[in-house]
Amino acid sequence: MTASARDLALATPPGRDRYVDLLRVASLGTVIGGHWLMAAVSGDGIGNLLALVPGLQVLTWGLQVMPVFFFVGGFSHALSYRSLARRSDPAASVYATFLRARLRRLLRPTLVFVLVWAAAALAVQLAGHGGGRLTGAALRMVTQPLWFIGIYLAMVAFTPPLLKLHERHGWAGFAALAGSAALVDVLRFAFGVPYVEFLNFALVWLAVHQLGFLRADGRIRRPALLAAAGLAGAVLLVAYGPYPLSMVGMPGEKVSNMAPPTLALLAHAMWLVGAVQLLARPAAVWLERPRVWRGVVAANGVAMTAFLWHLTAMLGVYGAQLALGVDLPAPAGAAWWAQVPVRILAASALTAGFVALFRRFEAAPAAPAAPAEPHTPAAGGAGVGGLVAALGITLCLLGILGLSMTGLGGLLDGHSATLIAFPVTAPVAIGMALAGALLVERSAPARSVRLGG
Repeated sequence: MTASARDLALATPPGRDRYVDLLRVASLGTVIGGHWLMAAVSGDGIGNLLALVPGLQVLTWGLQVMPVFFFVGGFSHALSYRSLARRSDPAASVYATFLRARLRRLLRPTLVFVLVWAAAALAVQLAGHGGGRLTGAALRMVTQPLWFIGIYLAMVAFTPPLLKLHERHGWAGFAALAGSAALVDVLRFAFGVPYVEFLNFALVWLAVHQLGFLRADGRIRRPALLAAAGLAGAVLLVAYGPYPLSMVGMPGEKVSNMAPPTLALLAHAMWLVGAVQLLARPAAVWLERPRVWRGVVAANGVAMTAFLWHLTAMLGVYGAQLALGVDLPAPAGAAWWAQVPVRILAASALTAGFVALFRRFEAAPAAPAAPAEPHTPAAGGAGVGGLVAALGITLCLLGILGLSMTGLGGLLDGHSATLIAFPVTAPVAIGMALAGALLVERSAPARSVRLGG
């Protein structure tokens, strides 16, 4: 049984920071809209609007809001871990229970998405239709957004040690991560050290996550200064450094600000965090309206499902156009722009259909009427439970990151991609994700744990 949005809204604790929930929904919604707008599909394949019209790349300074989601994640993880540590049974692994509680609503809809798409991709390839230009591109592209979930899993995994770093050093902890990210870029661009750039997948995003810890403790007291410093830094780095204008990856570019992340992207994240903090007070007043808050609660309950399926919906719209014999105009032309509102409305409706079908896997369970029966932790006690959880989340994040790189094309011919230093195929990546999820699930007590944030 699941709780309704109305029930959850009415049960909102008085001290809850509602603005964080709004930022979570708004950031994912902006990413979804940006993906729908950037996709430039024609009879020749799937392209990127920003590559076709380079002048539009400046829009990514407003549309690339994934740092806001990771910032919100840091805030929520800090509150959740501290709350659990205060209330936890000393005999249980706080780390394992924290991972299990934070990941259930993330992994269930993700794994359902992966399995449904894997079955569809296998059926298409067994039927001999997986090699078409559009079909092949779709099978590669549909899993690409999973990189974000892999990075988010890493943030959850590193929350306890980085929270300790924050509690001891505050802003200095953020500065250490940011300085390390800058050093990586110096080694990369000035000295040509091979492979060092991949360290910034951790350093840049964990620095953004650390900003969420600072917000949780009320330590972002000058958001205007943070925004100005970040914006000035990003402008200077792009103008005089080796960094491109776009804050999202562009096909064929020699340097990307996203893959791996760069110091320019971290500066971009700083200005975004400062900017959203400036809006916190008026937004909090607006969110006190019952109807507004119910809408945010309802959207939060399906946001991950919508994110997972939004590219499927977009591809479905284009597929329907082709099936109906509707011409696909050349991307970025007048006819193409005229179709944009219709395509976005159709993709929104189709995404709503997917949400209605799959939302049950994301839904939060209703609060139990009575305390659940105690459950014995994994054999060996808290220490073993923590190790099992750590192994599980490692397998999950490697599997999901691997799948984001391999796509679902070539399931039958062993197509692989290099994950860190090892080749991985889509079936292996799926197996790692499933095994990791099972380990996390079994690493901690099965009782319901309600975490803040």
